[in-house]
Amino acid sequence: MRPPAREHFPHLDAFRAFGATAVVATHVAFQTGRTVAGPFSGWLARLDFGVAVFFVISGFLLARPYLEVRAAGRPAPSTRRYLWRRAVRVLPAYWVVVVACLAFLPASGGGSPADWARYLTLTQIYGVGEQKQGLTQTWSLATEAAFYLVLPVLVLPALRLSGSAWRPGRLAALLGGGGLAVTVVWSTVVHVDPSNAVRVHEQWLPGFLSWFGLGIALAVAHVHLRRDPGARRWRVLDGLADQPWTCWVIATGIFAVATTPLAGPRGFEGFASAGSALFKNLAYLAAAGFLLLPAMFGRRTGAARAVLASRPLQYLGRVSYGIFLWHLLVLEIVVAAGHLPLFQGSFLVVFAVTWPVSVALAALSWHLLEQPLLRHRRRGPGVAAPAPTPEPAPRDTAAV
Repeated sequence: MRPPAREHFPHLDAFRAFGATAVVATHVAFQTGRTVAGPFSGWLARLDFGVAVFFVISGFLLARPYLEVRAAGRPAPSTRRYLWRRAVRVLPAYWVVVVACLAFLPASGGGSPADWARYLTLTQIYGVGEQKQGLTQTWSLATEAAFYLVLPVLVLPALRLSGSAWRPGRLAALLGGGGLAVTVVWSTVVHVDPSNAVRVHEQWLPGFLSWFGLGIALAVAHVHLRRDPGARRWRVLDGLADQPWTCWVIATGIFAVATTPLAGPRGFEGFASAGSALFKNLAYLAAAGFLLLPAMFGRRTGAARAVLASRPLQYLGRVSYGIFLWHLLVLEIVVAAGHLPLFQGSFLVVFAVTWPVSVALAALSWHLLEQPLLRHRRRGPGVAAPAPTPEPAPRDTAAV
């Protein structure tokens, strides 16, 4: 018998659009000097929060197949097939941008063989080296790729440790709490030595496992609530999600605190201390959780969810990966064409050019490359092992 179609979360597409736009805005603000001076400079500097949004979404969506089959008592999905699907979704569009930046941006100088090897394999964050023009944002993609690789290693042992029965509380504690513990320890150790050589480790997966872990813990809760809607300890999430504006006001308040010096300096030069690094990480964790809750849980319809499900936001979410990939190359071209020195220029003007051009390139990438590959990726390896459920339309997690 054909298994039921996997549940789709259309409202998350709107938050993919938000995450990509936030990343564009913070990079434009940095380029034009608006992250350190001017109205809302603190807010603009902290729009790297978009990365936290993407990481929580990835944890939630990618862990669900493993959790669904465990809750239903079915065999685990094929890890080989899972990795193939991740590679097809992420690498081709990324490789196009790497070639464009290394080959054609003047500051890259064509790139050395080592540069090509590091960027094409998403290993540019491992070791100390110069970040190449137009590709500095891809540190987070390298971190997410590391999460793709370790997800089965994290989830499958946790499922075995939780016993033969479906125990959502234990799973959420192991995966969500474990990820938080790893991040706390890692951030503390990394910041013991303030040297730049050590600070590169801030970009590694352990420093962000708390964000992925939150997504996984929310996936555990969601799978359990769909099996047992009356579960007392978990239905509070549906109740909160049915009050979306309350969730978003709380998320905004937490984010507002993160714009203060408590979360460290506003630039990209690193953190002043382990305390400020952890504060920022945990503030983004909480803000992302409340922001995304109405897109993951809840049973009521309303105006807020109707807006999230609108066609423009759905489309922007669908092409958000391309927005993320192309926007720094576009920004470099805009700055060069306008002869704008670093930390000068109008934020609004530069953003008004950079964002729509990035969207246009992302749309081309989606229709000419990403969507056709998504339609054909089931032909890859691992098809002999049954997946938990077939995916609906080719809307996959966009990595950032």
